[in-house]
Amino acid sequence: MGKILIIEDDMGIYELERDYLEIEGYEVDIETNGIDGLRSALSNEYELILLDIMIPRKDGFAVCRDIRKEKEIPIIMVSAKREDIDKIRGLGLGADDYIIKPFSPAELVARVKSHIHRYNRIRNSLRPVVEIETKIIAGNLEIMLDSHQVFLGGSEVSLTPREYDILVLLASSPNRVFTKEEVFESIWGIESLGETSTIMVHINRLRAKIDTQFQGEEYIDTVWGVGYRFHKWDNYVKQ
Repeated sequence: MGKILIIEDDMGIYELERDYLEIEGYEVDIETNGIDGLRSALSNEYELILLDIMIPRKDGFAVCRDIRKEKEIPIIMVSAKREDIDKIRGLGLGADDYIIKPFSPAELVARVKSHIHRYNRIRNSLRPVVEIETKIIAGNLEIMLDSHQVFLGGSEVSLTPREYDILVLLASSPNRVFTKEEVFESIWGIESLGETSTIMVHINRLRAKIDTQFQGEEYIDTVWGVGYRFHKWDNYVKQ
């Protein structure tokens, strides 16, 4: 098993997280403030970081932002705050997931495993030399599946790993309607457990980056009361 960093100042919380993760075979490091947590995150190799928002010396939002400047390691933000604005801010800074205290230890472990599995799958899939690029073309959007790049009108679009995964899921089956629960379970690998608001945040940020950005084109449709689908373009190609 891999190594996980917990950045949390509440002893009761970090001991609970550590104990359950160690039972699963993970090696765990703990830092109790943002300055030391950031230093450990940047100077060591971890497979995932559990990051509390309300930590001393440097809050979790700032730590997440600074980690993302250097590394793509999965980050799960942990908070007692239930407001959507905090979730939106955390995901907007590059966090992969957001879990609210109090949480089920079993749910935490399931989310950790899902993110690590996905991260390792992506790392192992990237090859130094790609002879034939597998791609999806729709309108002026190009999704390069092997290199995990997205281009709109010839210019590269910067997406977070989760935004990219959601785009590929929808674009791979144009006109199919995915419920929020289906998207969550497909991308996170676990049941949504009521966390479908996370999908709304990612979809909105994804739309801001691709919809109406090139000649007013729109790619992701909302099917009200059901979910989302990718618009089927006349020039759609998956090869």
